[in-house]
Amino acid sequence: MGNERKLALFIASSLDGYIATNDESLEWLFRVEGEGDNGYSEFYDTVDTVVMGKRTYDWIMDQEDNRQEFPYKNKDCFVFTRSSIEDTEDVKFVNVDLTKFANELKSKDGKNIWIVGGGELLQHFLQEKLIDEIIITVAPTILGSGIPLFREGDYQLDLILKRMRSFNQFAELHYEVKK
Repeated sequence: MGNERKLALFIASSLDGYIATNDESLEWLFRVEGEGDNGYSEFYDTVDTVVMGKRTYDWIMDQEDNRQEFPYKNKDCFVFTRSSIEDTEDVKFVNVDLTKFANELKSKDGKNIWIVGGGELLQHFLQEKLIDEIIITVAPTILGSGIPLFREGDYQLDLILKRMRSFNQFAELHYEVKK
């Protein structure tokens, strides 16, 4: 077996810590002048598995209605849901123990695993200390309210700053989680 795979959060946030407005809009994000794809392709090449919650999946599918192809088609995609939903060609819907699932994924050979989103799902990953890296691209925008990146909870993670870089007006902060 090769090196253990890492579970990584890669996400954009407003300066005040919101990932979307209260009505789930990301329009504020697209008004910021970036550089290229702001590091997305570079990160995307490091993962072969994506994990998300059902609400995030639904939001993505609603945004992709003008596009024919699933955006993570070349990756293993797992969507956590409490509902019984039939798997598709591109997505496996799961309702399993999160810790066991994450540890099994991490123990398999492959590239890293991307937690695409879902505040509730992210909260569980944080509380169980399953996340290995956090990469936040901060936009120079203050929303004042919205969907928070990190929910309030009974957990604390200590981080090590691995890298900072800028993509025009965006600042990327790359942290490793201390274990």
